[in-house]
Amino acid sequence: MPTIKIHLEEAEYHTVLRLAKCTHTQPEDVAYCALNRLMLVGKEKDVQEDVVLTQRWRKDNLPLWSDSAGSVHAYEGMHDCEPEKSKYSV
Repeated sequence: MPTIKIHLEEAEYHTVLRLAKCTHTQPEDVAYCALNRLMLVGKEKDVQEDVVLTQRWRKDNLPLWSDSAGSVHAYEGMHDCEPEKSKYSV
């Protein structure tokens, strides 16, 4: 059986894990559901464009649905931000 691996940052994984626990499923079930929903609308041009754009920005950014990873404050001498749960997740 072919396998697709999804590499997630900790902040992304924790959000997926919370949804899985909330629905009494596994993180793999959440990922498959997301893929299933995407594939059902994959013919739409704007969805295809979103796939390409997501691939580009993912190199340097976390998605809105992920928890914050605790970024370094822009000003010297200030503490790192504390990680927070995403407002888009359970």
